[in-house]
Amino acid sequence: MEEDELVRDDDRPAWAQRIRAERQTRRWSQSDAVRALQAHSEKPLPEAASLARNWKRWEAGDSEPDDFYKSLIAKTFGTVTAAIFPRPSHRSGDDELLHGTGMDTLELLSRVRASDVSQATLDALRITADRLCCEYPYMPSGQLLVEGQAWLRRITGLLDRRLTLAQHEEILSLAGWVALLLGCVEYDMGQRHQAEGTRKAALSLGQEAGNLDIQGWAHEMRAWYALTQGDLRGVIAAADTGILIAPGRSVAVQLAAQKAKAWARIGDRRQVELALEEGREVLETLPYPDDLDNHFVVDPAKFDFYAMDGYRLVGEDGRASLYAREVIRASTDPNGIERKPMRISEARLTLAVVAGRAGDLERAVSLGRKALTGDRKSLPSLLMVSSELTSLLRDQYKDQPEAKSFLDDVRSLAAGSADQA
Repeated sequence: MEEDELVRDDDRPAWAQRIRAERQTRRWSQSDAVRALQAHSEKPLPEAASLARNWKRWEAGDSEPDDFYKSLIAKTFGTVTAAIFPRPSHRSGDDELLHGTGMDTLELLSRVRASDVSQATLDALRITADRLCCEYPYMPSGQLLVEGQAWLRRITGLLDRRLTLAQHEEILSLAGWVALLLGCVEYDMGQRHQAEGTRKAALSLGQEAGNLDIQGWAHEMRAWYALTQGDLRGVIAAADTGILIAPGRSVAVQLAAQKAKAWARIGDRRQVELALEEGREVLETLPYPDDLDNHFVVDPAKFDFYAMDGYRLVGEDGRASLYAREVIRASTDPNGIERKPMRISEARLTLAVVAGRAGDLERAVSLGRKALTGDRKSLPSLLMVSSELTSLLRDQYKDQPEAKSFLDDVRSLAAGSADQA
């Protein structure tokens, strides 16, 4: 099966196929699944025979579970409800949002230059900052960096105007979100020192504005930087600090995921599962996000992305493959356009590692090469995940020409990243 072949083996709904795949990956019978469902429920369930009949109908796609059982099924499989039973996003396009403020870009810029700052101007700037954060997954890094820096200068320039206290805090927050985005883009491009300076500036803006979400994401970025640099204890420390500052918020889910990734690389499977469960419990309580494209929104599909990384590292190849295919499915629109290319690249690397472990060198190299291509990539993250594949190829296939050629490609990519640092 090709890596980008979505989880589609028949005409059943995607959620029905996911339920079966989750069960089969664990090598459970349907009776085993029913027993697990009962064990995870906090209240008594119907007798096993009745549940088994329901389970068969769910897997067949003949009937969809109600909200209670949807949540319980997700809990049983260690994920969040919307990862198995996704809901459509109600977000309108960026142009429609901007037009809803009654301004185009030229008018917005003229308002920014005015002596007074109206609420309509702030609304339009908020939409612009949101648009930039939504373009992170696919816009070429260099282009996004230039545009983001230009808007950050415009936003911070407003701080010299006549502002109310509320407007001052709003502008500080807008500047903080754009600074967070720029720190991510700079780090993606290998500009490590610039990225850390931008991250600290974003943290300062968040503190001055009293914005806990921005502060939490600044610590999440510190955890991410530490993870890609191999400072695993630093990841855990940064994540714990961020969770303490912004508990119960969307960023706390991603902070827990960074802890899970660090514990997986340390080799402590129990702590991986505890960290994933910590994030799952928070995400399950949050409302479904309106805007799935915003980089600083943790969508339910991203939970599969977190789990994929952890289970690959602890050697759970079946579950890692399942989550990798779900990541690819959720990150690709019905027309086959990759909406989250960086997630897809890491999913392909996961499938490549699994193929290499299974002895399929040709597939491992093919998937690895595909993961390294594309204009939109995060070099530190890509190199971190590809290092698992390169280590495997060196250990098991060091004399094979295909492996040697791929290792040369990764070395060239790493050298380019080092030149930009």
